[in-house]
Amino acid sequence: MASIELKNIVKIYADRKRGRELLTIDHVDLSVESNEFLCLLGPSGCGKSTLLNMIAGFETATEGEVLVAGKPVTRPGADRGMVFQQATLMPWLPVWDNVAFSLKLSGKNADERRAAAQPFIDMVKLTGFENHYPAELSGGMAQRVGIARALLLNPAVILMDEPFAALDAQTKIEMQEELVAIWQRHQGTVVFVTHSVDEALVLGTQVAVMTHRPGRIRELIKLDLPRPRDSTSPEFNEYKRHILALIREESALAKADMATA
Repeated sequence: MASIELKNIVKIYADRKRGRELLTIDHVDLSVESNEFLCLLGPSGCGKSTLLNMIAGFETATEGEVLVAGKPVTRPGADRGMVFQQATLMPWLPVWDNVAFSLKLSGKNADERRAAAQPFIDMVKLTGFENHYPAELSGGMAQRVGIARALLLNPAVILMDEPFAALDAQTKIEMQEELVAIWQRHQGTVVFVTHSVDEALVLGTQVAVMTHRPGRIRELIKLDLPRPRDSTSPEFNEYKRHILALIREESALAKADMATA
């Protein structure tokens, strides 16, 4: 059984100000197997984050069905962990209590929360920073807290919406390497939204390239690249040239549509 299934997904937003409807996603079918690392790529506005939010249960489809482990998604759930573009940490809580925030909500005492958080703090290499507050952390460290918080729920699916977009180049590379190592140990299914072809090729087992709006799956590409990925290898750059050509064509089509609108 697939871990995630998107069946004939359509999303239409009502533009009440202009008195019209906006078709954002148009009949998307996509299946993600267990332990896959799927990266969603495409032009801005193609619906990548909308699809991610549907899997998370934050948004609903106008038509179609989203299934996780064979069950329809109707709302957020503990079987899906979400990591956002910004770490969205509670500034008044130290690292360990941010990681264990879900346990705080369920009434666990401080000793229980701290004991539960520690293995995940160690996993994301923040040992020694347990008592630091968000204002004392770098951007990369804050995102590590967000990843640890998602992992503590032990979800079958982890959803990530451009979590490294705001990081400097070196920190981004380090975080990508660490995320791959965590995914290999955790053995969960990851869906990762990015605008970076290089990032998708470093991280993914497969890449779904979307069309310009309304978003469809233009091509699903399975990556046959050894890990760790070598971004200078001929194989890596062959994939990169192919994906860039698809995205450039979709961007050109989007501009042409805007010119005739």
